[in-house]
Parts: sequence; structure tokens; C-alpha cells
Amino acid sequence: MPATVIYDEAPRDARSASADGANLWLSLDDLRATTGWELKPQGLCRGERCVPIPPPREAEFLAADRRFNLAAFARHLAQPVVHDDANGVWLFGEAATVRRDALMSLEAPDFTLPDLDGRMHSLSQYRGRKVLLLSWASW
Repeated sequence: MPATVIYDEAPRDARSASADGANLWLSLDDLRATTGWELKPQGLCRGERCVPIPPPREAEFLAADRRFNLAAFARHLAQPVVHDDANGVWLFGEAATVRRDALMSLEAPDFTLPDLDGRMHSLSQYRGRKVLLLSWASW
């Protein structure tokens, strides 16, 4: 059954998807197309980053028909995974280590908002300068 995979906040259709409980099996082509990860001799790689697949756990990640268990790999990387079986949607979040590193850098994420005159301003435009941010909510 096809599924929608949301990885790096980008939804993509995975035609080869096969859900089995908490596991999502994808063809290697769908794995590359939906996440950017691809299977190489040194492990699963995305750009310059390669994650070795532990030999005793290889069957947990790679099926005999060369499908890959993306959900098991996400758990291996400590990425949160949520899925909606009824609608065939799988969401993969950022790993806790990535979020921790971002917090430790003390660098605010970039965003863009309009001022009162409708001109757009990005936080990155003010990098290196002091900025006071005010927010308000009615709840």
C-alpha cells in the first residue's frame, strides 16, 4: 500500500511502502527519493554522512527482497516516528541529538515575519546585532 512519508518536513509519496506494525518497508529507490538516504557498502549514507548497519541486526533493517525498514533505522538514530495507519502517513522527526546541538549553539532558528507596514524581515538579516523580540498570544 502506498504511503506518504514526511522526512525533513517534506511530504513525498512512497509507492513501494509496506507497513508492518511499527515498521515501514521501502524499496531502495523509494528510500532514496523520500529521504535522501541510500544503501552503500559502508552502510546507509546521506551526502557525506554514513551510518553503518550493525551486522547482527542487518535483518531488522534490510529484507531479503532488498526493501529497507526506514522506521527501524529512525529508531536506531533516535528519531521520533509517528504514523497514521488509516491514512498511510508516516512522519519522521529530528533526532534528539540534532535538537540538543541546536539548543547548545544558542543560535535562534531563522524565520521571516512582516512588520506593521507589511515589509518582510528575517532574523538572519540582523545576525551579529542585538535584537529584541516581543511576542503575544491571546490564549
